[in-house]
Amino acid sequence: MIVTLDGPAGAGKSSAARALARRLAFDFLDTGAMYRAVTLAALRAGTDLCDQAALADLLVDFRLEMPPGRVVLNGEDVTTAIRTGQVTKSSSPIAESPVVREHLVRLQRAIAAGRKMVCEGRDQGTVVFPDAICKFFLVADPLERARRRQRDMAERGEMQALEEVLRAQEERDRRDRARNLAPMVPAADAIVLDSTSMSLDEVVNRMEDEVRRRMK
Repeated sequence: MIVTLDGPAGAGKSSAARALARRLAFDFLDTGAMYRAVTLAALRAGTDLCDQAALADLLVDFRLEMPPGRVVLNGEDVTTAIRTGQVTKSSSPIAESPVVREHLVRLQRAIAAGRKMVCEGRDQGTVVFPDAICKFFLVADPLERARRRQRDMAERGEMQALEEVLRAQEERDRRDRARNLAPMVPAADAIVLDSTSMSLDEVVNRMEDEVRRRMK
């Protein structure tokens, strides 16, 4: 049984997805972390992020495990390492890579097979799990999203002006929506929630009510 939660960065989907999974006693899958892990592996290997053949070679020995709350790449815990500014800035070509997407979509489906899971990302309801029992697409005002992103970065010791965060966010949104492969758009049957003026509990309450209604 799969519940999907998609949307842009800063909309609050990671926190909401984790909280929803806890309430439902479901497992949680952060698919964005999986793309970050590939990005980190490529950067470490000096792989051209736009070279599909080179990325395919990289994935041959790529082992990724997603235990609760952690990301383990080839036996190394990289939960913190995948959240650096360098990985964030370099992740778009990886997200747009047909080779990487095919590999990770297959892995995501394998991880979720036979499990009750909340899957969070950008294409979970449209591409990876089109038959999910319930699909949500979380949005928020761009400026509010940028403020949230800036706070998250500050907590990791990364200081950046709000204007720079907003500019980078706008570029990432543009690329995510415009890409030919798995663009970031709501599924036709997704429930769109605007979290701008909602607390985390309000967002999760709304989602939990809908999921439980459909589970009856």
